[in-house]
Formats: sequence, C-alpha cells, structure tokens
Amino acid sequence: MAESKRDYYEVLGVNKNADEAEIKKAYRVLAKKYHPDMNPGDKEAEKKFKEASEAYAVLSDADKRRQYDQFGHAAFEGGSGGFGSGFDFTGADFSDIFGDIFGDLFGAGRTRSSSSNGPMKGANLRTSVRITFEEAFTGVDKELELTLKDTCETCKGSGAKPGTSPETCTKCGGKGQVVYTQQSLFGMVRNVSTCPDCHGSGKVVKEKCPDCHGTGYISNKKKIQVSIPPGIDSGQSVRIREKGEPGINGGPRGDLLVEVVIQRHPIFQRNDMDVYSTAPVSFAVATLGGEIYIDTVDGKVIYEVKAGTQTDTRVRLKGKGMPSLRNKQVRGDHYVTLVVQTPDHLSSEAKELLKEFDMATGDTLHAVKEQSDSKDKKKKGFWNK
Repeated sequence: MAESKRDYYEVLGVNKNADEAEIKKAYRVLAKKYHPDMNPGDKEAEKKFKEASEAYAVLSDADKRRQYDQFGHAAFEGGSGGFGSGFDFTGADFSDIFGDIFGDLFGAGRTRSSSSNGPMKGANLRTSVRITFEEAFTGVDKELELTLKDTCETCKGSGAKPGTSPETCTKCGGKGQVVYTQQSLFGMVRNVSTCPDCHGSGKVVKEKCPDCHGTGYISNKKKIQVSIPPGIDSGQSVRIREKGEPGINGGPRGDLLVEVVIQRHPIFQRNDMDVYSTAPVSFAVATLGGEIYIDTVDGKVIYEVKAGTQTDTRVRLKGKGMPSLRNKQVRGDHYVTLVVQTPDHLSSEAKELLKEFDMATGDTLHAVKEQSDSKDKKKKGFWNK
C-alpha cells in the first residue's frame, strides 16, 4: 500500500492563504534544516528535505498551486509520482534559496549584483573599553588609542608603484567575482563569490608601492574619543561612524564598534536596569525598628526599618536603579536584602541584660534543658509505676 502523502501546506507549515513570500520563507527554513549536506547519512532528514522541496515546487508555481488547491495530490498522479519516486521539479525556481544555503555551508557569500568592483564600504573594526559601575550609571567620555589605516599618499590608495597602474584581474576578468557550480539534488546550482585574487576589486597590483607594499594603506596610531551613554550594560557596544577600515574603490570607511566591559562592584550587582545589594541591620534595630543608611548608586539614603524585621527581608527602593539607555530619565529599582547582624563581642553587663531580655521574652536560653528535664521525669514516673 502506497504511503499517504501529507498536505503540502502542512509540510511547509503555512496556511492556505499564504502568499509567495511566506511560502518561500517557510521552505528556506526547512531546506537549511534538513539539507543532506547539513545532515550527512541521515535518511530521515533527506526524506523531509525532499518532501518539503516537492511541496515548494508545487506551491511556488501559480498554475500547479491552483491545480493542487482544486484536486489535491491527484492533480499530479500518473507519471510524475511522489517525492519518493522522482517528482517533476520542472519550472520550480530554487536558485535564490540554494544560493543562500550553499553560501552558508561553504562560506561563499552569494551576491545579487553582477559585479562587486564598484565602491564598497570598508569593514567594521571592533575594540573594547573598561569602565566602572559608577561610570556606567553617569555616562563617561573615554579616549582610545587605536591603529587605523589611512590611504597611502604615495600611491593614492591604488597600491601600485608610482608611474604604474593596477591591472585587470585575469581570474575574474575585472568583475571582482568568480562563478562556480555546485551539484545538488536538483542538478547544478550556480553560485557567485568574491574573487580570491583581487578580493573583489577587479584589479591586481604587479609592481607594488614601496611605502604601503601594495596594500594602498598606511597604518597610524590615532586617539579616538568615545562617549559612553548612561545606563549602558556589559556587552553592549557604541558605534562610531566611519572610524573602521577604509572603503574599497572609493567607498566610505567602515564603523568602529566599541564594546563596553563594566568592572565588578564590591557592593552592587545588576540585572538590566535593576540593582541589587545587601545592607546590615543591627539586632536592636531589627527588633525595635529604626533608621539605617543604605548605599545606592546615588549615594547614601536613609531607610526606616520596621520593627520585627527578619534577616533576608528584601525591600525595594523605587527608581534608585540604573537609567534606561534610551531615556536617562527612566530608571530601574534598587532591591536591598536586609541582613540582621548578631553581636559577637559583648561586655559582661550587656550579656546580663540580654539574659534578662531573654527571660522576659520566652527564656529560649533554657528551653532545651527544660524539655530534657521534663522527658526524664516522665521516664522515671513510668518505671516507678
């Protein structure tokens, strides 16, 4: 008995009213997930890949989709077979999708343009800066010293020795790209990648500039000012426009991305905009209530402790946390865990007073002894009987 086939819409995970873009997006996800090159030797993945490909071949074609919506799988029975028996993919356009897939698999980014030897933006640079917890709260300006590339004045960025000029790359014919084909389940897939010889410029330098050695750039140390906004968190970056690598063929410079690393604070911990800390409370204040000082990012504040406060009680200081990165007027909260301090150095007089206090509040100092004596009396009474 032939295996029943799943509904094509169900296979792709879209509804019957899905447009062309939704269908293509759904198939791209499944194709990348189940592609045989990503799952070598996995027959089940290969089966799901072919099933999704068949569904896409039908639903991406307006005429086939119309037939399928009217007659279901019966519209294609008799000769073409199912995905397990050589489904006819004629007319299905997989080039866009498989260009993305093979680009991901083999590291060759696919481009839609016919040539990449025009002006291109330079690569971004990354660096990091360390700041204190307090600087993250208030914001701060920092000066960075970096080695940046500038256009070589001798060759004006061409990389060629004065009096000579770069020549057309023979590998790509000056296009900056090379074309290669990749065998897939659906035949040969055409892919385009940056030329490895000219790196996309379309030109190669035969006689190199003596100052920049053919690179077209001279490296110099420079000081860059970066403004760290209030509320920034560790791992977030500040972008400085056009302070990255020089552009190609007259393109703009890339950007400089400065990652912020916040030093650990001895008191405060942070979670997004909220701040956490602990504060000591004396035994007397915890018992009777009273005021204490609590350290916050704004400085010390006075807090009224309620009588009978237990250790590990958490209180909230509203609006005393870190500012929002988008709006410094909006702030998180500060959560403080109160820790009751047990005195460990008492004078004889203080000890006597504490004993008197204990006698008046339940005599806990003798509670165990009294319970033991009571048990002993019960045992003796039992044996006497």
